[in-house]
Amino acid sequence: MLGISLIDWLVIAVYLCGITFIGSLAARRVTSSASLFMGDRKFGKVMMIFFGFGSGTHSDQAVSVAAKTYGVGASGIWYQWLWLFVTPFFWVITPVFRRMRAITTADFFEVRYNRSVALLFALVGCMQLMVNTGVMLKGAGAMITAVSGGAISPVLAVWAMALMFTTYGILGGLSAAVITDLIQGILTIILSFLLVPFALEAVNGIAGLRETIADDSKFSLVAPTGITFFYITVIALNALFGWVAQPTSMPCSAAGKTELEGRIGFTGGMIIKRICTVAWVIVGMCAIGMYMGREIEADQIYGLMAKDLLPQIMPGLIGLFIASLLAGVMSTCDVFMVTSAALFTENIYKSYIAPDKPDSHYIFVGRTASAVVVLLGIFFAFTLESVVSGLEIFWKVSSMMAVAFWGGLFWRGATAAGAWAGTLVAFAVLLFTGEVALFGWSLWDFNQSLAPHLPEMMVFEGKLYLPWQMIFYTVAGVATMVLVSLFTRREEKAKLDKFYECVRTPIQGEEPETEPFTLPPGVVPAPRNVLVQHPDFEIPKPSALTVVGFLGTWVAVGSLVAVFFWIF
Repeated sequence: MLGISLIDWLVIAVYLCGITFIGSLAARRVTSSASLFMGDRKFGKVMMIFFGFGSGTHSDQAVSVAAKTYGVGASGIWYQWLWLFVTPFFWVITPVFRRMRAITTADFFEVRYNRSVALLFALVGCMQLMVNTGVMLKGAGAMITAVSGGAISPVLAVWAMALMFTTYGILGGLSAAVITDLIQGILTIILSFLLVPFALEAVNGIAGLRETIADDSKFSLVAPTGITFFYITVIALNALFGWVAQPTSMPCSAAGKTELEGRIGFTGGMIIKRICTVAWVIVGMCAIGMYMGREIEADQIYGLMAKDLLPQIMPGLIGLFIASLLAGVMSTCDVFMVTSAALFTENIYKSYIAPDKPDSHYIFVGRTASAVVVLLGIFFAFTLESVVSGLEIFWKVSSMMAVAFWGGLFWRGATAAGAWAGTLVAFAVLLFTGEVALFGWSLWDFNQSLAPHLPEMMVFEGKLYLPWQMIFYTVAGVATMVLVSLFTRREEKAKLDKFYECVRTPIQGEEPETEPFTLPPGVVPAPRNVLVQHPDFEIPKPSALTVVGFLGTWVAVGSLVAVFFWIF
């Protein structure tokens, strides 16, 4: 029946119906637009861990890592481990998002700069989330097609997944996303490790794999070309730089009851994800040994491994695999959907189209926007060249608005004009150093025109080496923001004082909802305590809890790298 057994279908049906029902129950918690988009910030440590893990972990990542590993070897792990060395910084940054007391990250740009900068972020953020949704749906569709032997088309798979998470996401908002991510996070972990023992058995373990694969570079964590130490370093820095401006970072960090919930939740969830990444690489390495010499589409490697291995073990495992796959997609797409709907409703519709409407009206608009976002995500799913190419787009775009974010967070001198100029110049450099096409017609291709004239160190496979492209647009964006800010009028001192007072004042238990960047009545602003004693710089001194957590996370990161070296 469509390439899989009746038992497998039963497992899938139970999962889909169950998760949709559970998610829909969260509709009772939606009493305002704040509860729809932020869940009233009521979640504890366990829920936040799985929310952080689920929102940041999705099946397209297993697809992309396994696909890249199949092509280049163990160094393909950096298609997700590029965030590994960023993980300790999550412990430091997440309290900042909680202290914003905001609904969307665009609120940051509105309060720190003005409405126009918030509008820019909202538009960029919505487009980014639509593309990301397309990447995930495309990866999941490819895997399900491979698992079913081609009997389930990518189109059917994409539409079925979208229907389920849209149903409960529209009804329950962020609360539904957090609640369902607990279940879906567990299933995603199962998906990550389900194939590992069977794949290793098929190639006679790591020792057998070494005998099969003659090229020792396939086992290196750093490839001789492509994914080099330079590549890893630059992309990790780009990831740290751009993470703060991802539209989902603030909601995922600030949904907890306190700052500690956010810290433990997001950092702990990301550590679990780094562990799962090791499993994806092992499967990709085993695929090299199993399919050596065969012509196979890279995006289908993970699904093909499941199809070939799981039915031999016991009935129902394919169904569990697909259910886990669906969980990985839905646990992230629901967050993307809610976040993009929040950006549109709060920072575009409410600000520019229909202000001063009843809150029930904005709930309706938010739910409608959710459905539209998913439809556009489906469109992108069928237009993306590959999962890996979509992932690289995400890496690049996430850094564009980060120029204005970091400047506004730490430097009082950053202006709205500087934020606009830095962001637009970064985008311009990104377009100039890539390819610009319209309806299939190439308008500009840097790699054809100028790449042949660059030094050899800056070119890889005939194209501008990705790390150099990131250096170009980041340096250009930051330099432009600083220069323009120095020659344009600063924001009012009273406005900046209110902003920085809020950012440095810790959350006092379960605070009531307020306007963004507004302290609740009775909360006294924390005193200014900065590393650089200069009136223009707001770089806070870290607390003891911040230092201990930061160092402890580095220990976890180092241990994980050591284990990976030991395996290979």
